Amino acid sequence: VLMHMRGSSATMQQDTSYDDLISEVVEFLGRAATRAEAAGVKKQLIMVDPGIGFGKDVRGNLELLKAVGRLAAELDKPVLVGASRKSFIGKLTGAEVDQRLPGSLAAACAAVINGAAAVRVHDVAATRQAVDVAINLRP
Repeated sequence: VLMHMRGSSATMQQDTSYDDLISEVVEFLGRAATRAEAAGVKKQLIMVDPGIGFGKDVRGNLELLKAVGRLAAELDKPVLVGASRKSFIGKLTGAEVDQRLPGSLAAACAAVINGAAAVRVHDVAATRQAVDVAINLRP
């Protein structure tokens, strides 16, 4: 899994502005996939992660959730989304980290409906049930 992140974990939230977030994430992940393939990783084993919460603000995280299908199509790779319990859910809802299951379920469902191949979660059973429904709502 190749993930987008600007900076390091210590600096990633210092600058969350982008001229064109989706294009920048696609370009970054495309270069990472090319490097991985050149290093011998088989193309069919590569999955990409837009890095929800890693150097993005609330608006950017929502934009990425909406653009999962575009990322998958432009990169020709399955997309993994890890939005479970992320701070953007707390900023949107006021929920503390241990109270973010409903927001995490909504984010996982949105990701799957928009084309995510996989989601990384904390609450597996609840998310599995929600995603089973969401898969059947894909256009």
